Amino acid sequence: PCDASWEQLFALRDFLGFDKNVVVQATCHGSDNSALLDVLERADDRARGVVTVKADITHDELARMNELGVRGVRFNYVKRLVDPKPDDYYRQIIEKIKPFGWHVVLYFEPSDLQEKYDFFTSLGVPVVIDHMGRPDVTKPVDNAEFDLFLRFMRENTNVWSKVSCPDRLSVSGSPLYADVVPFAKTIVEEFPDRVLWGTDWPHPNMKKEMPDDGILVDYVPSIATTPVLQQKLLVTNPTNLYWS
Repeated sequence: PCDASWEQLFALRDFLGFDKNVVVQATCHGSDNSALLDVLERADDRARGVVTVKADITHDELARMNELGVRGVRFNYVKRLVDPKPDDYYRQIIEKIKPFGWHVVLYFEPSDLQEKYDFFTSLGVPVVIDHMGRPDVTKPVDNAEFDLFLRFMRENTNVWSKVSCPDRLSVSGSPLYADVVPFAKTIVEEFPDRVLWGTDWPHPNMKKEMPDDGILVDYVPSIATTPVLQQKLLVTNPTNLYWS
């Protein structure tokens, strides 16, 4: 991806009117979290991080990350991007992060949820799902795949969802992302205390149009339609998960 410096990140955060931000390790960086940790060192406690680590990570390495503001690890199951590891590999990592109270971020597609449902419901830590599990927004909102995702959240109160990245899911496109709205709105309204939002800047791996972060902010009221829901999505929930 193109360069995206900490100066640019903080400038964008301030321009968009946000007080804090969370930096999630992008797949393209692998398990080299040095750029992310550099951001946290410079953030004056206004940023948190989610890293990607290997199973041989040491307690001391995790402790340093925790001190800098890391609060979770990310596991990517999207097969066109990575080759997922066996379940035991991820369980080793989970056992190492448990003492720090971290959560796990899962990136998967609908077929992965069906395949790994038993594993995903057995992790024993808070779980955050990237981009609503990438629903197929060309289907009706009551399709079987999305029904399974809603069941996943209903039956597992440790599961949170990011209602982010309509730009990665939409067929109809910006600025309204109208085909994504029913899916995100459903999740926000049913699980108002377990939803998170972000722009996904600097938008790595986007092949066509680079999203406009201002438009992505303007999109929020279409999925969180009341001030109460917006407050939970943008302030209360991330504060509870990352800063409490």
